[in-house]
Amino acid sequence: MTSRTYGQLIRENRDFRKLWIAAVISMLGEWFNTIALFFLILEYTGSEFLLGMLFTVRMAGFAILQPFIGLLADRYNRKMLMVVSNLLQAVFALCFLLVNDSSDIVWMIGLSGLMMVLHGVYMTAERAALPNVVAEEDLATANALDAASWSTALCMGAMLGGVVVSIWGTNAAFIIDSVTFLVGTLFLINLTIPQTIDESMKGPWLSTGIRNIKSGWARIRSQPALFRIVFAKASWNVAGGGLAGVYLVLMGADVQGFGAAFGFGLFFFARGVGTGLGPILARAFLKDEEAWPRLVGYLIVLSGLIYFLVGLSVPHALWITVVLVILAHSASGANWVLSTVMMQQWVEDEVRGRVFSTDMLILSIAFSTSTSVAGYLMENTELGIQNGIMLFASVMVFCGIVFSMWQPGNPSSQTAHSA
Repeated sequence: MTSRTYGQLIRENRDFRKLWIAAVISMLGEWFNTIALFFLILEYTGSEFLLGMLFTVRMAGFAILQPFIGLLADRYNRKMLMVVSNLLQAVFALCFLLVNDSSDIVWMIGLSGLMMVLHGVYMTAERAALPNVVAEEDLATANALDAASWSTALCMGAMLGGVVVSIWGTNAAFIIDSVTFLVGTLFLINLTIPQTIDESMKGPWLSTGIRNIKSGWARIRSQPALFRIVFAKASWNVAGGGLAGVYLVLMGADVQGFGAAFGFGLFFFARGVGTGLGPILARAFLKDEEAWPRLVGYLIVLSGLIYFLVGLSVPHALWITVVLVILAHSASGANWVLSTVMMQQWVEDEVRGRVFSTDMLILSIAFSTSTSVAGYLMENTELGIQNGIMLFASVMVFCGIVFSMWQPGNPSSQTAHSA
């Protein structure tokens, strides 16, 4: 059976349509919040290290609880997890209105980390639920749209957030963020998500959680191709965390004539365009699923090579740099959607939440380590933005070469094992 087009899937699948719209609206406001946090840190402290720590704390909170978040996604109703996550984030977003000077930055970063934990609950539940609301032949299309929702929110939220912060200030951005979480929740209320509950999920929270951490990891280890894909995705973050989390912000702060907030929005807009374009191009041109495992490594190399050109372009024309950022994230976006579809196809429903939470744990550790290192190098060395970008891009190319050479075999010929 052939897959449906983007338009057909949205029109004909009511539950997917609601899930998709809710994600777009909620994530749109989240980028208003993120741009405002960038601005407050640089405005009140001027610290590149604290900028890196913002990402580190956010991703660390995300990472530490990921195995238990996966347990939630397998043990409880996934729709209710998304609803509760949105409502709590709507309240916490308003707490940022209390930030007044540099003495508030520490708790501001901590609260941002807590919101990232809740975002992790939403994201894990949503990704685990996606195969429950679409047919297997529509998974590639659904994941491309899911990735496009993230990138569309990034494009619009970052650019509009930059404009809002520049004109009306950070408080307006935080209020908009809170409202979007509430609106997104309205689309989830009447959503129906069929779900298989694994009976082994019942039992004491701590012991069950630890057992299922082992279960998710064992499931990944049981299939060499799956193990490779998980770590290939993480390898992009080893360098991509510093590039997308620190250097894009610093590049935006250096944009002349428009203000730092607009500069943040411009480069994160470019990142979003690329991240959305990549899955669409992948679905259109990379249709040979047998080639997908090989392409993962190649796309990481391509993204790193283009980011190296970003570093070379920084002192020159702004528009060239913006175009190159779009291309670099197009490669990473294609890599992301191919990897995600393969994982969804290979992993059974009753253990999928645990596998995806373990995947996000590994991704988050790589990302947070990368942002911490990038922030430290910028604040304590003479590396500079241009050289820093080229250094991290070179690391990305190296990681891509490693995973291009590591070919554990044709995944379609491997037998999936139950955890």
